[in-house]
Amino acid sequence: MRKVIIVGAGMGGMSAAARLARAGLSVEIYEASSRTGGKCQTEWIGDYAFDTGPSLLTLPAVYRDLFKKTGKRLELVKEIQPVDPAFAYHFADGTSLDFANLSLPKICTEIDRVLGKKAGDEFHALMQRAEAMWDVSRTPFIESELESIPKLLRRKGFLKDLKLISPFQTLDSITHKYSDNPYLQKIIKRYATYTGSDPRKAPAVLLTIAFVEITFGAWHVSGGIGTLAEALRDRCLELGVQFHVNTPVEKILTDENGATGILVNGEAIEADYIISNADSELTFNALLPQSERRAKRERKKLRHAEKSLSGFSLLLGLDNRKIDGTPPVMNHHNVYFPEDYDREFDQVFDQSEPVDDPTIYICAPNDLSMVKNPGQEAWFVLVNAPRHDPEQGWDWSKDPESYAKKIIAKLDALGLRVSERLDVMEFRTPHDLEHLTGAPGGSIYGTSSNGKRAAFLRAKNKSDIPNLYSVGGSAHPGGGLPLVGISGELVAESIIALQGGVGVAKDYH
Repeated sequence: MRKVIIVGAGMGGMSAAARLARAGLSVEIYEASSRTGGKCQTEWIGDYAFDTGPSLLTLPAVYRDLFKKTGKRLELVKEIQPVDPAFAYHFADGTSLDFANLSLPKICTEIDRVLGKKAGDEFHALMQRAEAMWDVSRTPFIESELESIPKLLRRKGFLKDLKLISPFQTLDSITHKYSDNPYLQKIIKRYATYTGSDPRKAPAVLLTIAFVEITFGAWHVSGGIGTLAEALRDRCLELGVQFHVNTPVEKILTDENGATGILVNGEAIEADYIISNADSELTFNALLPQSERRAKRERKKLRHAEKSLSGFSLLLGLDNRKIDGTPPVMNHHNVYFPEDYDREFDQVFDQSEPVDDPTIYICAPNDLSMVKNPGQEAWFVLVNAPRHDPEQGWDWSKDPESYAKKIIAKLDALGLRVSERLDVMEFRTPHDLEHLTGAPGGSIYGTSSNGKRAAFLRAKNKSDIPNLYSVGGSAHPGGGLPLVGISGELVAESIIALQGGVGVAKDYH
């Protein structure tokens, strides 16, 4: 039986583990922390449960497919519910838009009602372009290993598709091409932050994120998104995967034939294949010996790639029994835009400082299983933030409390009555994210998508070192629950093929 060792028990690593174990390989996962799931966590603080990583699930069929192909239907272990409206957008001048879930016609009707027919038509045209981009980019950029630009150019019909993808346009510039409406521009720009990027630098093809979210929906997992990670861990255990928690890997071992094992507590543990679910910067700069010449290309890419933004989050437990009258009614996903959205990206990417007037995202699940008592609400509040970089940027270890208070003051100014109802409050800085997840600087997605070559600067799934693979948000195809699940699938299928197995058809479109 061939043995696979996976470094890190994040969603990408566990997705690969389940598929490989189902195919008959021996799989062991070594996790430095005491918990599995990586950034995908639901944490209880007092009477309140918070999704402290992903708070939104798109393309749930990626995980339905994973469970189905490994022998158990996801619906039997977790309840996944559509969230409607998918998002409520609020602007500094008081304008608000509710985007219905799973319905572009309803969204366009809402835009017609609030912003006028011209804006509704412009948004519809944008989504038609996004759909066309998705159709031509899905297979080469997401569902396949991305090996090199020359190989991509040799794909049949790719040069024709390239014009549609518009590699020399940014997300910001293609939006301006279709609409000069400032409200729509802010909504579309926000999709760049899904990859930790600046919309003025990120490629136009990120418009596909909007199409995917609108077409395949916004979903919530009952009990919290983090419970999806628990369900996947249990699926792995049922398939015979062995977990070693609180067991950091010191080194990935190699010889002239490729990766051979790992070093744990000074002991060499051999394996036929190594999959790293650690951040690619850690994998190639810390876990592999500096003398490993075959890591040179990945190290060079990491030096040239711009790091993704990070986030500053608040975990707010609110008790409505503390106030008189009716508390503000919140949707599940809420976004409050500032007047000057571009300044936010200037401060995060160019000036490396906390945003004065940030866009505020609030996840306020209408899920009674995430609170202990009626009248309680568990809010996850997130603002974009520069990564933790004491030497050349911002040092988030110094006085983060004042920034937390500043955000709460803004929430109160928005009329959300947070201070009056506050029962529990914790915050997480980029410095905390670095410590908790091992992501250098707290960069949520490893590298950003800034620049037309950004996709090629991510770690390849199959490295130049034989038998060494990469999965997770810092590897191809990128960050977010669906993409890290796909990264696990790509690597599992590659290893299964080496055993003479045949990958099964994908079932999530």
